[in-house]
Amino acid sequence: QVQLVESGGGLVQPGGSLRLTCTASGFTFSRYIRKWYRQVSGRERELVASITSPDGSKTYGEFVKGRFTISRARAGATVYLQMNSLQPEDTAVYYCSARQAYSSNDYWGQGTQVTISS
Repeated sequence: QVQLVESGGGLVQPGGSLRLTCTASGFTFSRYIRKWYRQVSGRERELVASITSPDGSKTYGEFVKGRFTISRARAGATVYLQMNSLQPEDTAVYYCSARQAYSSNDYWGQGTQVTISS
């Protein structure tokens, strides 16, 4: 059973940075896609970034505009989201997910709150 745990959220001022970490236990997929989503209460969850294996290709939501970087370690068991130039509109709960290639089953973490405020 795959379990995901996010960490690294918190309160930062506009223009600041955070690095989110998502660690997966029981993660043994050699071909997979890992994603970060975010959700504001009352709104749909939106894709922030994704990274796939084995090619390492990355995609980002349009709103990212070069400010965020997704990366991986430990054969994809750990995924990071480096967020720079944060703005109040980036305030949300950030979730990570994991999916084995060719599967329709997503594993989710519990989320970590990111708040951007002065």
